Amino acid sequence: MRTIFFFVVGAALTAAGAESFRPTIPQVWDEVALRDLELPLASTGLPPGHITPEYYYAQKVRPIYTSYPVYHPDREPAGYFENLKSREPIVLWNDTDKRPKLVVADDWVAAGELVFDAPIAYVELTPEQRATRANEFRTLPYRLTPNGQIPFYRYVIREKGKVELGLLACAECHNRVMPDGSIIKGAQGNPPFDLQFARAIHASSVESARRGQRVLFAAPVAAQPVVSQLDRLSPAQIAAYHETVPLGVLARHGSGSFTPVQIPDLIGVDERRYLDHTGLQRNRGLGDLMRYAALNQGADLLSDFGGIIPRADPATQARPAATNGTRYSDEQLYALALYLKSLRPPLNPNPTNAITRRGEEVFREQECARCHDPEQGYTNHKLVVAPGFTVPADHPARADILTKRSVDTDPTLALQTRRGTGLYKVPSLRGVWYRSHFEHNGSCATLEDWFDPRRLADTYVPTGWKGPPGTTTRAVRGHDYGLDLNEADRRALIAFLRTL
Repeated sequence: MRTIFFFVVGAALTAAGAESFRPTIPQVWDEVALRDLELPLASTGLPPGHITPEYYYAQKVRPIYTSYPVYHPDREPAGYFENLKSREPIVLWNDTDKRPKLVVADDWVAAGELVFDAPIAYVELTPEQRATRANEFRTLPYRLTPNGQIPFYRYVIREKGKVELGLLACAECHNRVMPDGSIIKGAQGNPPFDLQFARAIHASSVESARRGQRVLFAAPVAAQPVVSQLDRLSPAQIAAYHETVPLGVLARHGSGSFTPVQIPDLIGVDERRYLDHTGLQRNRGLGDLMRYAALNQGADLLSDFGGIIPRADPATQARPAATNGTRYSDEQLYALALYLKSLRPPLNPNPTNAITRRGEEVFREQECARCHDPEQGYTNHKLVVAPGFTVPADHPARADILTKRSVDTDPTLALQTRRGTGLYKVPSLRGVWYRSHFEHNGSCATLEDWFDPRRLADTYVPTGWKGPPGTTTRAVRGHDYGLDLNEADRRALIAFLRTL
């Protein structure tokens, strides 16, 4: 059976696809553009300090290799892995003599999909590693395509006779496998990332486990009790934090296993004015989308967050030599941005009927459009203030901050992490029918749970991310709009939202 990929190329690019395409490729690491790319952090009052262009461009360009599907071990075709071991490595795109055909717009979009799918880290599959991964694939809740593929990873051959598991591609977090096994590329992904990571932590030494948490989550906050606590825990205790994170949610670097984030949907990302749940980065065009990809594929681990450089040498606090690092070329990132711009949602299976029409009336009556404006893609591109944060009078995004309105959601991500701006962006409601785990930390698994008024009580059992290990009940506060509806109107509103 074949895998179905739910995306289409944008109309403008398709129309241009038959003609030569002359790209204007922005310089990714441009000091002027970087200067006001990101908003100030709540903890320092300053944006992150980035590496210089000289450092950035001294890093090696990542070659993109031909890669191959990964199958569930019980669904892998006979002889498949041994056949891979006999194959030669094939470089598709590097900074010297190899690149895909790039003539028309569609060529660039197809090349961008190569970048989207390309791993940036590799694990050699020795017999021991192959057995470990097979056990993970069998015992963790991986969703499969109809032919048994695990679409979050790829096999890569960089040296003949050695098959590696390719990791940390954009696709690892932004491939969504639907219940029927079809894939929505670019959507909120649903790999069991943290559950797999927890197993690696269990097998780590104490210092390795603690060091990993520091690199991923340390932030410039004078009193950040959870990170300090993690640095005193055993590997098993650290792993327990990651074991609480459900599919569709991620303890993403710069956030924390104590405040994971709902994995964002990248479909329509080019239309969003701010990126990240906390609105950390501005999005003023393709150049900023390229910078966001570069930062989140490794460059932000070299940034200075108020004296903390995640990848700095622990002893000297110096960055590693630039020549030891890797990056995508500007050309590769431009293709990736065009690919993301081309993504479109799948056909919505939810019909319009009397119930959804009533739901649309409820949407208007409740004045939901004040923040989720249909004319702006069911958002207003604004930022709201997290509880406990005071917006400075000279804040660079003050014109976009709703200073008189707070949705009162948990402020931990916004205040205690290195992605924390003290703000949360107003999300788009488009595509909520194929997404899950609502609120920025994924506390509510479904829309029904999000609109359940019982979630405001301390006795509530969250249906998504439950909280730190040992949490049994807690209130999921904030965004109390729509919680006082009668049952019929609540069902109608949810039905309407699923048509968007």
